[in-house]
Amino acid sequence: MNRRDFVKITTLGAAVTLFPKDELIGSPLIATRLSSSLKKAVLISMLPKEMSYLDRFKLAVDVGFEAVEAQTISDPKEADVIKEASERARLQIHSVMNMDHWKYPLSSADPEVVEKSLKGMETSLRNARLWGAETVLLVPAVVNPQTSYRDAYTRSQPQIRKLIPLAKELGVIIAVEEVWNKFLLSPIEFAKYVDEFNSPWVRAYFDVGNVVLFGYPQDWIRTLGRRIVKFHLKDFKFETKQWVPLREGSIDWPEVRKAIGEIGFSGYLTVELPGGDAAYLREVSARVDKILAGE
Repeated sequence: MNRRDFVKITTLGAAVTLFPKDELIGSPLIATRLSSSLKKAVLISMLPKEMSYLDRFKLAVDVGFEAVEAQTISDPKEADVIKEASERARLQIHSVMNMDHWKYPLSSADPEVVEKSLKGMETSLRNARLWGAETVLLVPAVVNPQTSYRDAYTRSQPQIRKLIPLAKELGVIIAVEEVWNKFLLSPIEFAKYVDEFNSPWVRAYFDVGNVVLFGYPQDWIRTLGRRIVKFHLKDFKFETKQWVPLREGSIDWPEVRKAIGEIGFSGYLTVELPGGDAAYLREVSARVDKILAGE
């Protein structure tokens, strides 16, 4: 280690000790350090479906992404193809989006529907283990005319508890996400819901865009804190009630970035947007860079 490196490291350590974290986000030295712990990922559905998995993954790397969030695959042969493509492209599969939680919600009163939902989660967890993913995203319940809010809460938790032993065995976290399912409509309730499992294998997957209609993402982030294991990035314009490109909606991205730093988050932030070609994906990647830089 030369003198210049030593000075940089000791200066960084002193700054972290002396100043509150929220005052350090704007510092170039600290911002670089914090940004390096955040990793960009892309949802697999955003990559051109006409391409092979290998070519899709190579494209993701080429346009600047470090990982991909895959989706549940029930065919073992296809799952093996995805694993091989990930390894050859050197693109980490960091998470799996479970695919059966909407059609077959855990909050259903029908035991057969719930059983299908559990089987879908088991497949997703095993996919994650095969691919080396850390988490499986789960929509925990759906409130509808047949399922009250209270029922969604009390029915879903016991079912998720059934999955915890498998999650622990496989070393994969069940990441509960807040979506437009008329459920978990406040950050305080979301935190309580996760805490009641009292398990490190159930955490929060926070979608920045999903709360804009009824809250502020930065408030949710600060309330959920270290319960958050992964992020989804998308943008929403409150005035028009429409999804828009990143940094063109109602989200205060610098404040969101500040909140992410305050909770000490490190890991993957996955873009969840419509798909497109290489030029489009490269632009999306560049927009994420600006968000991570606090712009």
